Amino acid sequence: MHPDLERLIALQRLDTTAEAARRKLADEPEHVKAIEARLEAARQRVATAKNALAANQAARREIEKDVAMHQSRLSKFRETAMAVKTNVEYHAVQKEIGYAQGEIKTLEDKVLERMLEADELTAALKKAEADLAAEQKAADADRKAMTAEHAELQASVDRIVGERAQLVAALDRAVFAIFEQVAKKRHGVAVAEAKDGICTICHVRLRPQVFNTVRRNDAITQCDSCQRVLYFAAAPSPAAASDASPQPS
Repeated sequence: MHPDLERLIALQRLDTTAEAARRKLADEPEHVKAIEARLEAARQRVATAKNALAANQAARREIEKDVAMHQSRLSKFRETAMAVKTNVEYHAVQKEIGYAQGEIKTLEDKVLERMLEADELTAALKKAEADLAAEQKAADADRKAMTAEHAELQASVDRIVGERAQLVAALDRAVFAIFEQVAKKRHGVAVAEAKDGICTICHVRLRPQVFNTVRRNDAITQCDSCQRVLYFAAAPSPAAASDASPQPS
């Protein structure tokens, strides 16, 4: 293979790997935001559950106050009933007693409803708190993994920068200029494999003489359509394929 073509293939692999690493590094702030958003959502669910339970308890206290008020009135009416002197007064007091008893019964039913609701709200709060704890644990794990990945990615980029500089220094200036020019126009991809007579990136069929030249890998040949530098990856020989296949134990 032409030395500069081999260097271009290696250079493209380095640039592609570095670009992927840089994109992951650039995506980290969004990843952090996503982690914080999940945590905040879990915190909000806990806060909502606490507020609902607090509102239930406050409503129950208010109902219990009304029960106490009607019970106090009921006691007074009963005392009054013992002191009335006419049937008219007696029936009037009994009516008030009946009304108070009815109100107490209605309010006590509401207290029971609030108690049952409180059980459900308490269970919902416990679940929300458990979910928050689980989300916090997952967030901590995500941050730890992200920190480790950041170090690996940055180390990879730093290593690639050094390797790339060595490759560029060894490349013919004109060949490197072609690579740079095409890479700028083609989103960083300046080298493509030619297979079955086709450029595997732009998918345009190559002229037969061009493909024959590419197959030899002994010159810098560009795709007529996308201008990428082409190379041909020969299929491994049967012996090489046999050597690469797993051996029985």
